[in-house]
Amino acid sequence: MTSDRQGFVPAAEAFEVPTRLVGEGFWLEPLGPEHNERDLAAWSGSIAHVRATPGFLGDWPPLEGMSAEANLADLVRHAQDFADRRGFTYSVLEGEGEAADVIGCLYIYPAKADPERVHVSSWVRADRAELDKAVYEAVTNWFAEVWPFAPERIDYAAR
Repeated sequence: MTSDRQGFVPAAEAFEVPTRLVGEGFWLEPLGPEHNERDLAAWSGSIAHVRATPGFLGDWPPLEGMSAEANLADLVRHAQDFADRRGFTYSVLEGEGEAADVIGCLYIYPAKADPERVHVSSWVRADRAELDKAVYEAVTNWFAEVWPFAPERIDYAAR
């Protein structure tokens, strides 16, 4: 772990990173390579919608999309960040078990400009846009109840 990322969350002995959140009509689990095909389909079918979501700066997702291999590499990187406690990315899912459909994503990382701040962003597919506010509210409550971040450190664009 690089020194600029140490202290993002307390050590494993003091804080167990949650691996699940169940909300109204969706649930979260850590993003990983097993989500590749469903994740790629989710965001690539909603590029304009994701780019217009509060908290995104208009540079992701790429307008030209990306290959399944490039998306897989991105998911592997996110899974490694999670394992190393440098950042936490979750798939937003709908349905049950392995048949669950990826309908969005949640990212929790130190802010690039100020690692003392927590940058949170989330998106849902265009055809699930009605869940955007529900995801935002559930995640906001989850932070207050479970995560070790002071509310004034969290940057999460309101819905």
